[in-house]
Amino acid sequence: MSALAVKSLYKIFGSRGEEAVRRLANGAPRAEALVGLPATAAVIDADFEVKPGEIFVVMGLSGSGKSTLIRMLNGLLRPTKGSVRVDGVELTSLKPAALRKLRREKISMVFQHFALMPHRTVLENAGYALEVARLPKAERRERALDALRMVGLEDWADKLPHDLSGGMRQRVGLARALAAGTDILLMDEAFSALDPLIRREIQDQLLELQAELGKTIVFITHDLNEAMRLGDRIAVMRDGRIVQIGTAEEILTDPANGYVAQFVADVDRTRILTASSVMEKPHHVLDVNAGPRVAARALRETQTSVVYVTGPGKRFLGTVTEDEVLRALREGRQSLDGYVSTERVRTVSEDTAVADLFADCAESQHPMAVLDAKGRLAGVIPRITLLSALASATPDDVSMVDDTAPMDEPTRPDTELLGAKGEPA
Repeated sequence: MSALAVKSLYKIFGSRGEEAVRRLANGAPRAEALVGLPATAAVIDADFEVKPGEIFVVMGLSGSGKSTLIRMLNGLLRPTKGSVRVDGVELTSLKPAALRKLRREKISMVFQHFALMPHRTVLENAGYALEVARLPKAERRERALDALRMVGLEDWADKLPHDLSGGMRQRVGLARALAAGTDILLMDEAFSALDPLIRREIQDQLLELQAELGKTIVFITHDLNEAMRLGDRIAVMRDGRIVQIGTAEEILTDPANGYVAQFVADVDRTRILTASSVMEKPHHVLDVNAGPRVAARALRETQTSVVYVTGPGKRFLGTVTEDEVLRALREGRQSLDGYVSTERVRTVSEDTAVADLFADCAESQHPMAVLDAKGRLAGVIPRITLLSALASATPDDVSMVDDTAPMDEPTRPDTELLGAKGEPA
């Protein structure tokens, strides 16, 4: 079961929402579809699922509807139409008391501007959700301290927020969400107020905590690099619609349209693409028990000077060169055992970034061996293949302009998308 499931979700501010949904359902751009209606469309026909333990990033420019979307995932905003299911429970049909209970038990939120109470200590801020839930004071203190330890702030428990730096205050907000003990974290531009160095440190800490705790995280950002770094999958929003969902590599190598291609055009591909995306199948792989005659035939057939050798369970053992095969033949050996070496070939894991391959490539006499998590040979990377990957840093389809809508995005923030009643979008 999905941790979160969103189906045909719309949010219209203003009046005549049903009429706006009907027009937008035909796929027309929102500016065109809502002509003559006193309404603003913030989210249009959103569909996605978030898996348990996944970091799902929603990325878009200001005005794309991402902040409105996340506020519908915990019921802060009620959809005009559509479904939001949390662990199989339909959130949109819950009564207020049941909705508050679901928030306490299932969903925590980390805000962009910390949302700390200045008159309360760091410890009291971290344990506030537990206080609302009316847990005993001793239990609140213990759980809040545990959360502060996770983010490295236990020594600051008795300080007030104004004694902390911006990065530390954001970590208090994260600790408050962790102390609540919910499985789902919603993070709305949580790191955007931080300077670049502190921002990267907090990103690192989030990834470390995620590896330990395995939370389900929906992370909102307008920063492409942040999305690529954090997201297991990324949803790209434009004008209220989700235009593509995929891994960072999928979005980078196969953009859904010209808009997405233009969006990712300046991304350093070598930091996103991995060894598995550029590797090739080796020309010939032999078991270590194969004789030198079999190896000699493989070298002749493939016109190469090296054969990759595996052992029990297909684990990679190394390479055998033509010189070693000839020596084994002269010595009358029946096996390649004793002739296999790892000195002339470098090994890398499937998830190694392309940017980290160049040093190993320079030191490897033969194509690098790419190994899977079990140490099996998944593929090889010749130098020419690595150079080709570097040369293709600009996608071919970046010039494919999406002629169905203008390329310019609204420059106003999401909170300025106002409906007829002055409600934030």
